Amino acid sequence: MSNYSTNTELLAEMFKALGNPHRLALFRRLSHCCSPGTVCDIEMADRHSVSELGEELTIAPSTLSHHLKELNRAGLIQMHRDGKTVKCWVEAATLKALADFFDKAL
Repeated sequence: MSNYSTNTELLAEMFKALGNPHRLALFRRLSHCCSPGTVCDIEMADRHSVSELGEELTIAPSTLSHHLKELNRAGLIQMHRDGKTVKCWVEAATLKALADFFDKAL
């Protein structure tokens, strides 16, 4: 399989996952790496707990968990369990890949 085909399939999975309004809202929230009014340093990027994200959306916890799992499966977000807390974030490389796609499309 060519690199072009692989990249196209990965991007298609990302866009498919973002086709859901709740997942798009979650991704947008997580893609803002730092608090408003601060300088963004990717090494210090905000990582949000699932409970923090759940407070912002009016969906059931099980539904939130499903949407986060789908975003993770599509390669859009990273997740890490630390005891009872699960932290979620978007890697800079993911944002760059999406930006590169749109830059090339123009």
